[in-house]
Amino acid sequence: MAKIFNKQNVFLLLLILMVVMAKLIPFKESYNSYFNLSAFIDWGIAGIFLLYGLKLNLKEVVKDISNWKLHLLIQSGTFIIFPLLVLIFYPWVKGSEYYDIWLAVFFLASLPSTVSSSVVMVSIAKGNVTSAIFNASISGLIGIVMTPLLMSFFLTSDAGPGNHSEIVQQLLIKVLLPIILGVLLNPVFKKWIIKYSNVIAEFDRLIILLIVYESFSTAFIGNVFSSVPPVVFLILALSVVFLFFTVYNILKWIARKMRLNAQDTIAVTFCGSKKSLVHGSLFLLVLNVPDEQKVLFLLPVMVYHSFQLFYVSWLAGKIAEKSLKIKE
Repeated sequence: MAKIFNKQNVFLLLLILMVVMAKLIPFKESYNSYFNLSAFIDWGIAGIFLLYGLKLNLKEVVKDISNWKLHLLIQSGTFIIFPLLVLIFYPWVKGSEYYDIWLAVFFLASLPSTVSSSVVMVSIAKGNVTSAIFNASISGLIGIVMTPLLMSFFLTSDAGPGNHSEIVQQLLIKVLLPIILGVLLNPVFKKWIIKYSNVIAEFDRLIILLIVYESFSTAFIGNVFSSVPPVVFLILALSVVFLFFTVYNILKWIARKMRLNAQDTIAVTFCGSKKSLVHGSLFLLVLNVPDEQKVLFLLPVMVYHSFQLFYVSWLAGKIAEKSLKIKE
């Protein structure tokens, strides 16, 4: 557990380092003549989803489909309960100065669940790992449709048809097409993917770090942080922590009412309450979020990612210790 936690810990420190670098050495547009960072990130996004498709084992997915009530509850937590909890506040923020903050939190609520940490934490807590793998994987696929769909009601409300077609085109080229290609090539490259799984994971992290660096560089150059004062950051932080505990406890209550066993309940609460920094970073570009809003959209995702990692790591360890004492 310590090894996994430390690895994730290092990644969080690297995220902070990217923000510091963006402040001290921001990537200017003139640097593209030496190295086109935006183009590299675009290809990196397509590469991530290609690898995601290559790693997707359809036989395991089909095998675990029978536990449909469990899967339905987890995906409902991710794509229904989360957004609804944020939508409740829409009438109060519509047309106010807090609308952009609300939209950034709604972006977080619209994202799919994270893959690696969901499975790892469920495993540590001695939960249903098979269902965790299935739901973490399928969540990303559902998110390809659901995240843009949910955001389209607000993000592109005053955009013309051309903007919508561009978003669809970006989703097809950067996300859907690479995944389909990856699934088709899975039988050919399956052994290669397993052999170099650690290197692939590092590539994922590299692209995320570069996206954070580019976004924050743009923000610092354009003095965007003047629009994100400490009070706004505090509101975002409190909002995402509130969201986590609310969704976690709602899912736990529903799981108890459904009389799910302890292993399934762990899978439900851990997978259903997670949000993916990977998808958040990628959709930030795919959905054509305005440059002046990118940092505001990234902040709640990064805060939530950090909080869920540290808190759920502690919680998973605590649940595992409790289960061992019961067996003894």
